[in-house]
Amino acid sequence: MAPGMVPNPAEVADRMAIHDILAMHSRGLDRLDSAALTACYWPDATVDYGSYKGPAHAFIPLVIDALRAQYALTRHGLGNILITFAHDSAQSETCVSAGHLLPDAEQEIHFYGRYLDHLVKRDQCWKIQHRQVVMDWSKRHVVVDERDSEAFAALSKGAHLEKDPLYTFGHNAGS
Repeated sequence: MAPGMVPNPAEVADRMAIHDILAMHSRGLDRLDSAALTACYWPDATVDYGSYKGPAHAFIPLVIDALRAQYALTRHGLGNILITFAHDSAQSETCVSAGHLLPDAEQEIHFYGRYLDHLVKRDQCWKIQHRQVVMDWSKRHVVVDERDSEAFAALSKGAHLEKDPLYTFGHNAGS
């Protein structure tokens, strides 16, 4: 489809499903949620994360352990998602901006790059078949951690897995 052309309803639905997979992948990384990450890849999927090239499902515990060991928190933000379709497969280029807070919360590494994904639709379900991470640039800077300052002390704080408010969100509705 040429840029700017109005997609048909089926393509809109496919785009929404792909957006959900991309967002779930970021959530899985940030919350260290292996089930969320696993749900984003087909069992025979592969990844190219530079130092690791191989089966996606084998990569998931490795990346979760690495993120847990090296960072207090991460936050992956996605933008500029471009998708092209060819029947039941798609190619996407997604810009990613990822902050990585070091354990002492005194420094942050900020990664700017792109995900080049090949996605496949099987039984009306889209998942990643192959992901290649492209680094555009990265920077490290000093952080003044204000999470416990007077202005922010009462806010809920992001964390990993069940310690994050996400995992009880909705369960406390109406309480």
